Amino acid sequence: MQRKPQNTVVSHTQRGFSLIELMIVLVILGLIAGIVGPQAMKYLGKGKTQSAKVQIENISAALDMYRLEVGSYPTSADGLKALVSQPSSARGWNGPYLKKGEVPKDPWNNDYQYKRPGGNGQPYDLSSFGADGAAGGEGEDADITLWKQ
Repeated sequence: MQRKPQNTVVSHTQRGFSLIELMIVLVILGLIAGIVGPQAMKYLGKGKTQSAKVQIENISAALDMYRLEVGSYPTSADGLKALVSQPSSARGWNGPYLKKGEVPKDPWNNDYQYKRPGGNGQPYDLSSFGADGAAGGEGEDADITLWKQ
């Protein structure tokens, strides 16, 4: 029995990407990331600022409920903790006034600032120092306050 020789054709054409094609793709991806990345971070910062505004409004509503039941807002010394645990001077306290029984941190994991009496004739001031955690600032670092300034 004789064997027939098999016709084997070896193709020397390779499939894949050349180095230049890969470099072009990487440059395009880099340009897209450079354009989209800062915009995405900007929206992330705006989201945290909006979240802080909503939390401040919720804490303000809890302070109003506290005042209705106790007769006055918490002192600066009692602070926002008075919304979750009864101060010794608070007769009529029927809290806690905040869900989860704790004072939330701002979106940057800092404490909210509470002062009584407030400025500009307000009964109290309630604010977040923003992303930098310090008073003042601009953009994402700007303070977020309850009252219009």
